[in-house]
Amino acid sequence: MEKKYAITYDIGTTGVKTCVFELSDTIKLLGGASQGYELYVFPDGGAEQDPDEWWSAMCDTTKTALKEAEVTPDMINGISFCSQAQGLILADKDGNHVRRAMSYMDQRAKEELKKGIAHGPQIAGANIPKLLKSLQITGAVAASVKDPVWKYKWVEAHEPENFKRAYKWLDVKDYLITRMTGNFAMTRDSAFATLLYDIRKGKNCWSKEMTDMLGVKFEHLPEIKECTDKIGELTEKAASELGLVPGIAVFGGGSDASLIGVGAGSVEMGDTHIYSGTSGWVGTVVDKSIVDASAMIAAIVGADPGKYIYFAELETAGKCLEWAKDHLCLDEVGIYLKTEKITDSYEAEYTSLYDYMSEVINKVPAGANGVIFTPWLHGNRCPFEDPNARGSFFNLSLETGKSEMLRAVIEGVCMHLRWFIEVQEKKVKTSDTVRFVGGGALSSVTCQILADITGKTVESVNSPQNVGAVGAAVIVACGLGMIDGVSEAKKLIPVIKTYKPDTSNKTVYDKQFSVFKNLYKSNKANFATLNG
Repeated sequence: MEKKYAITYDIGTTGVKTCVFELSDTIKLLGGASQGYELYVFPDGGAEQDPDEWWSAMCDTTKTALKEAEVTPDMINGISFCSQAQGLILADKDGNHVRRAMSYMDQRAKEELKKGIAHGPQIAGANIPKLLKSLQITGAVAASVKDPVWKYKWVEAHEPENFKRAYKWLDVKDYLITRMTGNFAMTRDSAFATLLYDIRKGKNCWSKEMTDMLGVKFEHLPEIKECTDKIGELTEKAASELGLVPGIAVFGGGSDASLIGVGAGSVEMGDTHIYSGTSGWVGTVVDKSIVDASAMIAAIVGADPGKYIYFAELETAGKCLEWAKDHLCLDEVGIYLKTEKITDSYEAEYTSLYDYMSEVINKVPAGANGVIFTPWLHGNRCPFEDPNARGSFFNLSLETGKSEMLRAVIEGVCMHLRWFIEVQEKKVKTSDTVRFVGGGALSSVTCQILADITGKTVESVNSPQNVGAVGAAVIVACGLGMIDGVSEAKKLIPVIKTYKPDTSNKTVYDKQFSVFKNLYKSNKANFATLNG
C-alpha cells in the first residue's frame, strides 16, 4: 500500500497534542509535540478557554512535530482531530468566536437548567414529559448543568450582545475545522452531544421538536457530517499560520469519547475500554441507543456508523493525581531545612516524578492501609449528578502518611471506574478483557491496581497517552480510502502488555468499594451545605 501522511490534533482540556503519522498497512507515529493552554475557572462554576490559545498552540506544535517527523508540509495528505467535547463556541458569519469557549466543565447554567427542564414532576432531575420526548428523539436527555444547551441559554440570558452576533453553534474541533476551511459543520457525534440530534432510523438531522422545546434557534445549528467526511480543504490563510500548504484535505474527526476507543482498538461489538486522562470513563460498544437516566449513562453516537458507545464519565481522573503531585508532593510551606529536586537525586533510575510516585505507591499495600479517596474534585456526573460533590480523604489516622494518600488517590479513581462497570452491567455485558488507555495507563502500577479493583483483565497499547491522535489517524485513513471503515482499527493497534487481577487483593477492595459507594450518600447534604 502506498504510504500517506496525516497530521492530527488532539485538543484536550489542558493542552494540544499534535502528531504526524505514516499511514500504510499500519499506523506509525513519526513525530509529535505538545503545548498547554489555560483553563479559566471562576468561583461561580464557570470554566472557559480561549480559542486563540488553541490555535496558537496548534501553530507552534505543527512546526515542531513536522520537524521531529522529518516530514515536509507538502507531504501531508490529510488532517483530522480528536477533541474534548460538549463545549460551546458561538461563531459569527466569518467564523470568528464571539466570546471565549465555554468548557464541558462549565456549570454556571443552574438557573437555565431549572427553567428549561428541571421543573415540575421529575425523574432523574428532568421534567417527565420533556424527558420522555427527549429520550424518544435523541436517546438521551439534557439533565446536567454541564450539557451545552444550558451554556447556550446562559449566554442568551447573560450576554445578549454576544448572543446576537452568533451565527453558528460549534463544538471545539468543529470550530477549529471552520477556522481551517471556512466551512461550518458538525460531525454526527458532536451533533449528538448537543442532545438536539434526531437518532431515529432514516434521520441524520437536527430535531426541530427539540430546538422548539428547549428554546434553541434552529438556524444556529450547522450542517451535520460523518466523522470520516472531508469537510473542506486548508485555506491559504490557515496554511500560512500553521506552516502547512493550502489544499490539504480536512476530515471531520471526532470527540475524545468517540475516538479514544478507536485509538485503543476497542471497536468490535461488546468491546469495553477504560480511559484515564484529565477526565476518565468506561465505554462499551453497543449497536443501539441505551439510556439509564437514573445513573446518568447513555449510549453516545460513535465514529463508526451504526454503532454507539455506552458511556459513563468521571470529570476528574488523572487530574486527581496531578492535584496530588502538586499539593502532596511539591508544595512547600516553609518547614524544610533543605529541598532537593527528585530528578537530581534519582535521575538515573526515574525518568519523571510520576515514575517515582508509581514506585512509592507500589510499596503501599492494597487498600492504602484503610484510606479512601473520593475523586470528585470538580463535582460528579455519573452514576450521580451533583456539581456540589467534592474530593475527600476518608479514614485518616496518626499512622497515615503521604504514601498512603497517594495510593488512595489512584485507588479512588479506579473504585469509581469499577462503579461505572457495575452500573453498565445492569444494561449491557462489559467485556472480560478491557483496553486501558490515557496517561494513567503509562504506569504499570496503575494498570495492575485497575485490574485488581475491577476484576478485569487489563490490556495496554503502545503510547496510550496518544490514542486520541491514533483514532484521528484512523479517520484520515478512512477518509483517504486506505481502509474500508473504522472497524478495521483493531488489527492496526496491537496489545503490548496484559495485567491479570490479583485475587489476593479482592477481599480488601470489595470491602473498601462498599464503603466508597456509601460516602456520597452519607455526605450529599454536607456537600450541598458547603458548596451549594
